[in-house]
Amino acid sequence: STIEFTGTLHSTVVKQVRLKNPSNNTLAYNAILVGRDAGDFSLPKGSTVTIPPTKQGFVNVEFTIRFLHPAEAVLILISNKVDRVDGATLTFSLKSEVKNIEPVGMIKCKSPCYEL
Repeated sequence: STIEFTGTLHSTVVKQVRLKNPSNNTLAYNAILVGRDAGDFSLPKGSTVTIPPTKQGFVNVEFTIRFLHPAEAVLILISNKVDRVDGATLTFSLKSEVKNIEPVGMIKCKSPCYEL
């Protein structure tokens, strides 16, 4: 599935990925970011998540929109064995889109348009 980060240029967008554990065993995952723009994305609350039986866990992904061109990366969640149980490896496509551009500041100046 795809997670879209949309916002104003230079803004920071945080998305939360919800992981459900329907089994009766604890699951644990390590999250890694790979791809062309993986360095622009981050995992502010850490790269590991443990999900108790029949509960849910969350992975936060943060992105600061620095450029007009779309950024792309992949979030991979790799299972760690807990209680001798492996979960499935999960992947999510991360994409960004600039929806608005706000000026950082304005400069007023006077200049002649033409001089002989």
